[in-house]
Amino acid sequence: MSIHESALLLAALAITLGGCASGPKGAPTAAKAAAGADDAKLADLSTRWLDGMLKLGPIGATSIGEHRYDSEIDDLSQAGRDAKLAFAERMLAELEAIDVTRLGREAQVDASILRTRLKRDIWEARVQQDYRWNPLMYNALAGSAIYDVVAREFAPAPQRLASVTARLEKLPTLLAQARANLELARVPKVHAETVIKQNKGLTSVIDELVLPMAKDLPDADRQRLDAAIAGYRKAVAEHQAWLEGTLLPAAKGDVALGRDLYDQKLALVLGSSLSRDEIKARAEAEIARVRGEMYDVARKVLASRAGAPALPDKPDEAQQQKAIEAALELAYADRPARDAVVDTAKQALAEATAFTRSANLVTVPSDPVKIIIMPEFQRGVALAYCDSPGPLDKGLDTYYAISPIPSDWTQEQVDSFLREYNTRQIHVLTIHEAMPGHYLEGAHSVAHPSVLRAVLRSGAFAEGWAVYTEDMMADAGYLGGDPLFRMVQLKFYLRAVANAILDQGVHVDGWTREQAMDLMVRRTFQQEREAAGKWIRAQVTSVQLPTYFVGAQEHFDLRRAVEQRDGAKFDAHRYHDQVLSHGGIPVRHIRALMLDEPIR
Repeated sequence: MSIHESALLLAALAITLGGCASGPKGAPTAAKAAAGADDAKLADLSTRWLDGMLKLGPIGATSIGEHRYDSEIDDLSQAGRDAKLAFAERMLAELEAIDVTRLGREAQVDASILRTRLKRDIWEARVQQDYRWNPLMYNALAGSAIYDVVAREFAPAPQRLASVTARLEKLPTLLAQARANLELARVPKVHAETVIKQNKGLTSVIDELVLPMAKDLPDADRQRLDAAIAGYRKAVAEHQAWLEGTLLPAAKGDVALGRDLYDQKLALVLGSSLSRDEIKARAEAEIARVRGEMYDVARKVLASRAGAPALPDKPDEAQQQKAIEAALELAYADRPARDAVVDTAKQALAEATAFTRSANLVTVPSDPVKIIIMPEFQRGVALAYCDSPGPLDKGLDTYYAISPIPSDWTQEQVDSFLREYNTRQIHVLTIHEAMPGHYLEGAHSVAHPSVLRAVLRSGAFAEGWAVYTEDMMADAGYLGGDPLFRMVQLKFYLRAVANAILDQGVHVDGWTREQAMDLMVRRTFQQEREAAGKWIRAQVTSVQLPTYFVGAQEHFDLRRAVEQRDGAKFDAHRYHDQVLSHGGIPVRHIRALMLDEPIR
């Protein structure tokens, strides 16, 4: 992006925030004028926050789609951290000086999400302090610094490779800062073990993406790039040796946040009105309800089968368990070959896209989406993810990334994995990650005129929408109304429910691995490989896993409220487009805008 384009972008942000304001129906002209003046203050503050945030976080700026800083990396020294904290505190003080009651309703929402972001930045700097104990954050930055420059063609290859060269020359400093900042005894062992695996993948981006682009570089540029690559490889190797020889033996930190820190982070991340206790109670009730629904489906698919377990009208827990497991076995029998997972996902994407259009569920965007193999440095936490282009990048590919089955897995482990990711479940996964889940939602969200909303996209809204669409597609008769697809979809949903309980179990309740595996394997029917991976994920992340369940519950609640309001006039396509039209903001704000409730 040129300086001229950036200026236009920031001007558009100011116009958007000022122009979107709308007071209550029938508000007098003077009140609207006052709201417009205060909206303008917020617009000015927002443009200055965005510009400053991008300068202080150049690696994140690239992922957002701002390319003025593609040659720079984040400064994680004490001076760099102090500058970021001072900036966030200054911006928050200015925001708090604005009288939100004088803002228009749309501007009140923008003020709320900006306030939450600033408070979270301050809390992370002053309280959580990941830089002291989480080696994974440095690995993620180092990998993204290169990957986000070369993965998409937002500029000619020579221009992007010049940025890559400059960053490669600086990344050894970032790795050195990691070694200086980390307090070894505070690092949890699982974090050290995970980063050791991921760090080995940092140079794979060079081999797989950078070098194939570099074949036509002029000699001088190629020589500088080669020297930078050599220096980076050496730095990664040195860091690997330090991780294995120094960090891992000393890593004795506790993975749990603890009750107080967890509750603080929960409020800042979710943007929800649900408390930790409410989330847990609702999740436990949902497990019981969904298991009951799965049993009802199981009775139908097993009724005429020889050797089926007992199927009484009112089963005890053991009878319910056996019936559901027997029905799921029918789904597990249809699974892809070890090397066919990606091809199966491609076919599922085509079918899900065609069905979403034919069922007229929601407007399908034309933005391109591609299925890719997950980069090595990002593996080890989740099987798949949706990697949308930055909100400031337009017309570029969305990636639906899938991690390959590890080559060192035993046949037993592979079978466990493919039972979990059977053919029908790959359909559910594809609905969630791509169509009409994350990919579709991301394309709609960035279409909103507020750049602030695009940049501060809510994780709970996005994950909740993806979970909601799984149920939406099943209700609409996807795959011909196949009852085994409904079984697998409900099982997949139980994963989202279990996520919320598991996260609290790890970070508040001191759960053992055995307790976690019982929840995942027995109560929610996950295969051992899936559950083992989720156990690691729950330890190396916090307050991300509940976003699926909490966001989905808020989406379900909102739909019921709108259906009740509209009655026979309710139209699903219009409803879904309207929900997505507000940008990826917390669902409670969308509810307030759609149902004319106060902006809280």
